[in-house]
Amino acid sequence: MADLLSIAQARAIVRKAIVPLEHEDVHVEAALGRVLAEDVVAAHDVSPFASSAMDGFAMRPAAAGATLTVVGESRAGTPADVVVGPGEAIRISTGALIPEGAEAVLQIELLTVSGDTIVLHDDVPAGRNIRRAGEDLQKGAVVLRAGIRLGPPELGVAVAAGRGELRCSRLPKVAVVATGDELIEPGAPLAPGQIHNSNAITLSGLAMQSGARVFTVTGAIDTLEDTEHALSHALEEADMVLVTGGVSVGPHDHVKPALEALGVQQRFWRVALRPGKPTWFGQRDNALVFGLPGNPVSSMVTFLLFARPALYALQGAPFDIPRRTAVLTEAVERQPDRDEAIRVSLATDDDGVLRATPTGPQGSHIASSMLNAAGLAIVEAGPGGLDAGTRVPVEPI
Repeated sequence: MADLLSIAQARAIVRKAIVPLEHEDVHVEAALGRVLAEDVVAAHDVSPFASSAMDGFAMRPAAAGATLTVVGESRAGTPADVVVGPGEAIRISTGALIPEGAEAVLQIELLTVSGDTIVLHDDVPAGRNIRRAGEDLQKGAVVLRAGIRLGPPELGVAVAAGRGELRCSRLPKVAVVATGDELIEPGAPLAPGQIHNSNAITLSGLAMQSGARVFTVTGAIDTLEDTEHALSHALEEADMVLVTGGVSVGPHDHVKPALEALGVQQRFWRVALRPGKPTWFGQRDNALVFGLPGNPVSSMVTFLLFARPALYALQGAPFDIPRRTAVLTEAVERQPDRDEAIRVSLATDDDGVLRATPTGPQGSHIASSMLNAAGLAIVEAGPGGLDAGTRVPVEPI
């Protein structure tokens, strides 16, 4: 259909609207999940000194059968204060500094200790069981690049490299607004015609998984006044507003006129996508507004394809998540005029081939189709269907 944007066209419009957020210094203990805004350079070698890879004894090169005199001990954090001479050894712990004069370490299992002497049961060449200074990271080297999301390994490397604070992008502030007379709070008893407000909880969780700080989750009944009031509050401080429901053209769909009244400029409406055709996107200043469909799967799929990359890019991370290619394990039908995002589980077979299996019925109201889904297989519009064995692009979830 001529008036529908492709997924790629819609994503390009979203990408163009993004203004990355400002940066702030964050203590490493609070930086988990944040996006790094600067390269991290090692302030010193890691390890900063030559250390032992074993519990044992540090010595000069020696042959099996040699008897050495123990003249001290080097412990982690407490180096020995003596020099190792010929025929001498120093007891040493894993990670402890190699004492001056020593060139190797023999592990405790390969020698016999008798009072202040040891007998070697193996040859000890220079360099044995020694971790050299800078073997992991070298001073001045870039060890982390801007734009990565900080996980536990990245934080550990940053600390090892000498950092106590990291320059990160500010967390995006997100508001979630769910519209509809039929929505009631989670856990409340249902009256005829009511459903629980699952979309708000799902979208809030997806936003937080994408690095956002969700500062409000609210609802609006199907009146223009209430919808405008909820959206006005959301827009006061949000970097992104996620609205679910009410974006179509029915008599009770008030989101678009409410947003227009609040000065939000429409950038697109309707995408050649199943599920998710009535997706709406607009902007007020730097605030991004996504009007997502009310069906639960549609709201999740459109968040993943449009809002999630926008949240990443706001934080300075790459907009595009690299797609994978997988082989369908069963035949699927194609839509004649819209690409379809089919929820699939993913598994790699013994030959290393990634295989995608649809998670069951794919209706936009079947929220359980997202359970166990590891990706969205993008099936391009066209006649007929795709046979099992066809290779398809998959957007990771």
